[in-house]
Amino acid sequence: MDGLARTGSHGELTSLDLVIRETVNTLESEREQLFAVSENARNECSRLEGALLETDRQLEEISKELAEVESSEKEAQNVVAKITGNFERHTEAEIKGAYERAKELQVKSTLLKERYEQLEHKKKELQTSLHGLRETAEKAEGMVSRVGVVMDFIRGNLKDLNVKLETLHQRQQMGLQVIRAQEEERKRVAREIHDGPAQSMANVVLRMEFCEKLMEVDPHKVRAELQELKGIVKNTLQDIRKIIFDLRPMALDDLGVVPALKRYIEDFRQKYDINIEMSFYGRETRLEPALEVALFRLVQEALNNVLKHSNASNAKVIIEMKPEWVKAIVEDDGTGFDLEQALANQGGTKFGLISMKERISLLEGDIDIDTRPGRGTKILFKVPVTR
Repeated sequence: MDGLARTGSHGELTSLDLVIRETVNTLESEREQLFAVSENARNECSRLEGALLETDRQLEEISKELAEVESSEKEAQNVVAKITGNFERHTEAEIKGAYERAKELQVKSTLLKERYEQLEHKKKELQTSLHGLRETAEKAEGMVSRVGVVMDFIRGNLKDLNVKLETLHQRQQMGLQVIRAQEEERKRVAREIHDGPAQSMANVVLRMEFCEKLMEVDPHKVRAELQELKGIVKNTLQDIRKIIFDLRPMALDDLGVVPALKRYIEDFRQKYDINIEMSFYGRETRLEPALEVALFRLVQEALNNVLKHSNASNAKVIIEMKPEWVKAIVEDDGTGFDLEQALANQGGTKFGLISMKERISLLEGDIDIDTRPGRGTKILFKVPVTR
């Protein structure tokens, strides 16, 4: 009977493994399609941005031409008015010429106005299309990232997962595997942005092409355009570096969780003008990478809550590391809040708190939140260390 049971169990696992493999293959195909959608949308965005620049240039040219025509038309109408008041002093040819000139300028002015309105309408359509395509590209990129996380998790060894779920320690390992899959996806995205931020620089290429055209039309404006272009490049580079750090702080891999937190807190203090003190107790040692990432994200989420919701002027972070566990405390002197009400509400600090609780649960750790309105907030979490 035991042999039959094991055979049946093995057959079920094999069938389940086949189902998972087929699911992964389907997800891979869908991810490639989503990536293609994202690329096509970005390429179309680049084309529309070029068309917008060209439309703006045409609008500027027509506006100048229209101003000149309207000025000439006004002068022609003044001539007609003088002739109308004194026909006998002018020849038939002069009268006819004046009226024809006024009529010609009036027609030209009307046509230019119509052309200007058409271009304005075209510009609005291009802007609407561009906005929609950007949203499509962003949604597709987000779905590509989420599908990648799911695939990394599903690819885990199914048999090992079924065995590991039998003990608390192995349940923790499953939680670490989920976190590891998420962080691997973040590292992949960070590398892609760092190595080839082609889409982020697309606007720079378009503006350079615009400068080339502007050299032929109005060379004096090129310097101003280049100055603006330089600012765009600097801002883009700064944004890319920030995204890379948010996705995966390099110090976390190189130095460990404590130095990474020190650097993060120092940057946080300077950027948001909040006085934050950090203290560390125990012997600083490297932990399992996924656990280090989880600890970093927990402190990061707690400090984000301080920034967004507490109105605090001072905060402190305490890290204590022992061979069996790691403990962290994040405390502020802010306004505090009603914990039960915050967890019951659909918004507010709920999502950050739930995110921390879920991470702690996956790590088989404990979390304690001490807060009340007007008395600040203290968050303490403690997680076991696996070797």
